[in-house]
Amino acid sequence: MAVHPSSETFPLELRAIGNFRRRIAGELILRGEPGYEEARQHWNAQVDRYPGFIVRPRDAGDIATAIAFARAFDLPLAVRSGGHNGAGLALCDDGVVVDLSRFDAVTLDPTRRIARAQPGATNGKFVSAAAAHGLATTTGNAAGVGLGGLTLGGGIGWLMGKHGLTIDNVRSFQIVTADGQLRTASASEHPELFWALRGGGGNFGIVTEIEYQLHPLERVLAGRVVIPLADARAGLQALRALDLAAPDELTTMARLVTPPRIGPALVVDVCYSGDDLAAGERLLAPLRASGLPAADSVAPMAYANLYAEAEPMPVGLRFSGVTTTLPVLSDGAVEALLVAAASRPTPFATIMLQRLHGAASRVATEATAFALRAPQYFLTATAAWQSGPAEPQLAWAGGVKELLRPYAGSGSYVNFLGRGEPHEVRDAYGPNLARLAAIKARYDPENIFRLNQNIPPQR
Repeated sequence: MAVHPSSETFPLELRAIGNFRRRIAGELILRGEPGYEEARQHWNAQVDRYPGFIVRPRDAGDIATAIAFARAFDLPLAVRSGGHNGAGLALCDDGVVVDLSRFDAVTLDPTRRIARAQPGATNGKFVSAAAAHGLATTTGNAAGVGLGGLTLGGGIGWLMGKHGLTIDNVRSFQIVTADGQLRTASASEHPELFWALRGGGGNFGIVTEIEYQLHPLERVLAGRVVIPLADARAGLQALRALDLAAPDELTTMARLVTPPRIGPALVVDVCYSGDDLAAGERLLAPLRASGLPAADSVAPMAYANLYAEAEPMPVGLRFSGVTTTLPVLSDGAVEALLVAAASRPTPFATIMLQRLHGAASRVATEATAFALRAPQYFLTATAAWQSGPAEPQLAWAGGVKELLRPYAGSGSYVNFLGRGEPHEVRDAYGPNLARLAAIKARYDPENIFRLNQNIPPQR
């Protein structure tokens, strides 16, 4: 059992702790101090960790100081941007957490269509700032996702068919590496590090700023179609036909969930970003007519409104999930999904799938660290419950993966992996893993940044 002492009894020299505090220009929170309990909380009630030190940096110097302190005393080091990861990788017991959630500035150069964002900025903040100038780029599906983690893992989102993944729109990173140095990683500076950061996760340092390329976009055709579970077979078949015929401008996300006042259902969220919204209406007509939808909110809207209407991350429930990929949504996969949906142990459990396609799939596997470039569905099954034992919930999620195993592809989207077992990390990076491990050995030979989907250093 972990022991959670106050700052007065933490097993480090008080002088060292005092020196650490004096060197931090931002905020340093220790156990027992005001704000500690709030700062250590996670939206997933299954995560209950007690860091020794929580640093909210003011600048890159604070981040370098936190890294040096963790290294000097051999303490675990975790990094929190949006804190969206369900496995709670942003927190650790008895170590140092660099909390970037308030390190969240966003600045724009609308003439050059460039945005610079600190990693704690959320999708919602970034999208709103860009939308004020009629601009956008690929970011995640939910407003609360932090840009740091989203980008480093690849970044799937509503515009990936048209503009590629988030990483395909990154011009440069500012990053503090394990040696405390602030570096610029771009196509011309530290190009190997730049390659690794585009999909390699938090393995190489703590990013302080990301520069993105923006694109003109104001209005989209977006919203959701809700189909009762009894008609979900027809709905999934219509989704498959829609996805196979979809132009780059159309992205879909489907969930098997239980919406309030409707009951178990298939919910399909759509975003069409083409210039001719009437063409989007025609594309979506078969899906909207399938299975007598219980609700249909698809309509022209400002792109930022798509995020404003997104459901917030639930707080207080316990979550645990598994992930896999489906190369195609075959008839067998559809039947397996229906069986899994009907057996959900609580109304909070969800199955979600989103198809990578278009521009995101036309980038070569070796062009970035992100290796899963073929058109495919990324699928997650997430158990969610209020109280009681975890075993039945975990058994259901694991069972979903087993049901889908005959139809699954190789690899999983890193941002959906949680901690990621070694074999899962190997499958996620495939032929890119050896190169990533060599870059890791150069920039983090001691594996300081290991509380992630870890890539061990190897020369």
